[in-house]
Amino acid sequence: MAQTLLDPDEPHPVTFDNEAGRSVFFLTCDHAGRAIPRRLDRLGLPEHETERHIAWDIGIGAVGRQLSRLLDAAVILQTYSRLVIDCNRDPDVPSSIPEISETTEIPGNRDLGEAARAARINAIFRPYHDTIGTALDRRAAAGRGSVLVALHSFTPVFKGLARPWHAAVLYNRDPRLAHPLFELLSAEEGLVVGDNEPYRVTDSTDYTVPVHGERRGLPHVEIEIRQDLIAQSAGQAEWAERLARLLPAAYAEMARR
Repeated sequence: MAQTLLDPDEPHPVTFDNEAGRSVFFLTCDHAGRAIPRRLDRLGLPEHETERHIAWDIGIGAVGRQLSRLLDAAVILQTYSRLVIDCNRDPDVPSSIPEISETTEIPGNRDLGEAARAARINAIFRPYHDTIGTALDRRAAAGRGSVLVALHSFTPVFKGLARPWHAAVLYNRDPRLAHPLFELLSAEEGLVVGDNEPYRVTDSTDYTVPVHGERRGLPHVEIEIRQDLIAQSAGQAEWAERLARLLPAAYAEMARR
């Protein structure tokens, strides 16, 4: 028998803002939220652990919402913590529901049966990606182009190693938009920008770009911003304004090449 994960009074797993936005850009924030369903009892973690990067991409939801307003672009944001289920992983990949994140054990993810895993997929993962897929289908049916921009943030230190990059541009098979955006970001004064580092897009570590970008043949890019730069409102506004300026320029340069 199917398990129910979310109670009726709990938040919907997806927020879809500015669906009617006129921009060609289509924004996603796979790790915007850190909510944990009541029935999972905070996955056995103390509250402070659910405030860390292991639970969500700090600051990126606010950047995504501001960027949506500046570009007049649609933005879709995930409500629940990646510790419940990672909406940027194929559900068949073990890291989709991690038993350990970085060096932290996640007690509530140990020894899950098929029904418990299916409950998380059905309540959180599928509604999120169904919303993205349906919206992109509607845009295509209306003759509208879409440029997928997946927004994420990363920690300044990972397992004791400092990361020098302020931001990173990630891609896999299709660098059409990523390359000009990397060049424009790198030209910004004082910025150190990673080209597929500290991460790169792969089929085993990502889902949104491979499925909604590559398979559809849409121009796309994954952008990572270091969390200490967007933890506060001033930095969130600065990065939203920067991306609102550079993304259209990168798209125009892509079209020229």
